[in-house]
Amino acid sequence: MTKSSGAATRPIFPVAVPNTPHRWARGIRAGRWVFATGQCGTDYIHALAPEVLQSGHPFDGPSKAHREARRLFQNVAEVLAEGGSSASDVVRIDQYYTSPDVVDPYHETRREFFKGKIPPSTSNLHRRFARAQQSMEVQVMAAVPDANFSVRHEAGAGAYKIHPSSGYSPALSAGDFRFVPGQTAEALREEDAPIDPEARRAHGLWKGTPIKLETDFIIRRKLTPTLEAVGAALDTVVKAQVYLRDQGDIPGFREVWARHFPVQPATTIIATATPGFIMPESRIEINTIALAKSGNAKKQVIAPVPPLFRGASTAIRAGDLLFISGLMAMRDGLLLAAAKTDSTQPFYAVPVKVELREILSQAEAICQAAGTTLKNAVRIQQFHANLADLPATLEVWSEATAGMPLPMSPIEVPWLPVPHARLQVDLWIYIPE
Repeated sequence: MTKSSGAATRPIFPVAVPNTPHRWARGIRAGRWVFATGQCGTDYIHALAPEVLQSGHPFDGPSKAHREARRLFQNVAEVLAEGGSSASDVVRIDQYYTSPDVVDPYHETRREFFKGKIPPSTSNLHRRFARAQQSMEVQVMAAVPDANFSVRHEAGAGAYKIHPSSGYSPALSAGDFRFVPGQTAEALREEDAPIDPEARRAHGLWKGTPIKLETDFIIRRKLTPTLEAVGAALDTVVKAQVYLRDQGDIPGFREVWARHFPVQPATTIIATATPGFIMPESRIEINTIALAKSGNAKKQVIAPVPPLFRGASTAIRAGDLLFISGLMAMRDGLLLAAAKTDSTQPFYAVPVKVELREILSQAEAICQAAGTTLKNAVRIQQFHANLADLPATLEVWSEATAGMPLPMSPIEVPWLPVPHARLQVDLWIYIPE
């Protein structure tokens, strides 16, 4: 590992981004944490590793999805070991797929890797990844344990039945942090599937709004009791990623979210494919990170720039981590004019660069207010309207961070929370203590 210039983090196994002067960070060590972002079945030379594709004999042995998952977890294991952590110290895992057909092979491989003790998990379907034939991409966060900091799976925290095909823990504790998996409005009882009766609209077209019903149900019947079981609460939630199937559901979701969270966590709304979730009928999935009510770390709002949505929190500091709500190139409630293509002169600008420079300007102001720097980014998720914009964004990142290796996962999504925008960035930053 080599220390990043001007940063308090260390990139693990920096590798070249093919055909560019830029670099990925396969992982990041940041104090007591290790992050492995953008994990997939690559060997970092080819797109997918040759043993994944088995060109010329692809149906011999385990399926391509099994081979892809095995190489993915080999990469994760290497990062964790180099960072001083291990599979048993992983606190959270987020999985994206392009097809439901690859999920079961992935789950079988995951159970082997974690020896059946799987951390809080989120899984949903997305449009496209950055490598040809790639069907899965994974984000991992792990602890570096010591005598005063260790991981505890909270088996008794479950407010609902978790199907054995997934088998993840209903919650996990690490120091003052509480990790809760992605939760949908899937029925509490299997016989009531797919959507719980409480979260379904009654017969008729105007007897409740589906997104409001599902959001309220998730918060009341799943998230709240799980948090209470591990000594946390809604008002100690510091980060949420909210996966929505339909762009038009944003206002309904935001209405219910604001009602339950007077001081909102850092929240990023992310589009999925359709269908996007374990139950095709689902409209939303929510995962969260919270703090223990009795812990030393406290929820601190950081707001040097306005949030994307009225009433939202721009960012939240939680101990040694800074969670930023989804950032977009917005000023005064509007997408920057320079981010819009001039249809009469479309070849004289690169609008996505304008967007990302604005986003990073906002991010640096947030970091400075929290006592850190953008160079301490530990997890960068870029959600693109079109992944063809990725090379231009890498140029902007290299300009802003002096070429540091990037812990990035670029994903193409079907829509963004602001019409005509090209990019949304979800940032997690380390704060040296």
